[in-house]
Amino acid sequence: MREAEIVIAGAGLAGSIAATMLGRAGYHVVLVDPRPEYRPEFRCEKIDGRQMQVLEKTGLADAVRAVATPDGMSWVARKGRVLEKRKGDQWGARYETMVNAVRGEIPDSVEFVCGKVADIETSDEMQRVKLADGEEIAARLTIVANGLNFGLREAMGITREIMSPNHSVTIGFDLEPAEGGAFSFPALTCYADRPEARTSYITLFPIGAAMRANLFLYRDADDPWLTEFRNAPTETLHANMPGLRGIIGDYTVAGRVVTRGIDLYVSRGVEKPGVVLVGDAYSTSCPAAGTGTLKVFTDVERLCNVHVPHWLSTPGMAAEKIAAFYADPVKMECEAHCIAKAHALKEVSIGTGPMAAARRQIKFVGQSCRGVLRQLRGTQPVQTVPEMPKAGISTAG
Repeated sequence: MREAEIVIAGAGLAGSIAATMLGRAGYHVVLVDPRPEYRPEFRCEKIDGRQMQVLEKTGLADAVRAVATPDGMSWVARKGRVLEKRKGDQWGARYETMVNAVRGEIPDSVEFVCGKVADIETSDEMQRVKLADGEEIAARLTIVANGLNFGLREAMGITREIMSPNHSVTIGFDLEPAEGGAFSFPALTCYADRPEARTSYITLFPIGAAMRANLFLYRDADDPWLTEFRNAPTETLHANMPGLRGIIGDYTVAGRVVTRGIDLYVSRGVEKPGVVLVGDAYSTSCPAAGTGTLKVFTDVERLCNVHVPHWLSTPGMAAEKIAAFYADPVKMECEAHCIAKAHALKEVSIGTGPMAAARRQIKFVGQSCRGVLRQLRGTQPVQTVPEMPKAGISTAG
């Protein structure tokens, strides 16, 4: 039987960061994933300044920035008007590009096994990790970072509590000027103001030479409107956000349209010896709230910088020891922030009551005032063309 100090199940963003951090720290790590190279998948496509600050603590911020495109400056629009032009603090990159960039940082000392973890037998001392092909690995600690794949957790008796089913839907696509050339803005966030459109906002940001669009909606996964969008995306977007053309000019939806719906859930029954869940394996967050990678980065940073060194330097791996991670105050604060922001954004976007309407108006006035103050103070940022990726680095995945 293969042996290791740590087995990581899943080599997406969470698992790859954990493997890099723990491998660099000198631990004997085995990373298990069925994909030797991460293939295109529609997930996070943008990292903001706060998320990058947490990523700095993992030692991997430079690797991600190297394959991402900075926005330089970002426009904010509501009700058909540009209200703010503020300094950009976001980096755009396809999810698989970010994952493969992090994978490229994993030390050679980390063993990669191309396979799938099917079950884990736990104990207070050693964990028996069973792969789908029958191979077994003995380890003191197993980190489950396999995202939305629930089969492994279900085999271990871990359940999901769905807090908000069909919470939101994200649509991703490229946008191009109808007459060719380039858009006049470096990046843009345009908010919807009609609750009946069931839309929060659209964000446009550069990934390499392309202008990427993420549209955030509150619809069920089987809503016929989503089929309508896939069949006639440009026309459906015109109808959904009629003020957008007045801001950016005429446009067309280009390339493949991809969608992703999300249930907000949290895993229950996770207090098991020698096994810890991180990222979406533990709980999900709403993409519209922009907190997904914040939660992933926070989970992995706290786990690898704080908890794993303590766990492996002391005897045993009982459930009481693992519970300290789930009770970590920084992690708990992040989880609470993600949940609160997800629900607050949904209410202010599609709520029809007087309170929701008042909050939308307050946001409009607040953003208008910030934009005017920047102009009066002469602090309006200078529009810049985002720096293109270095030669030889692709941001297309």
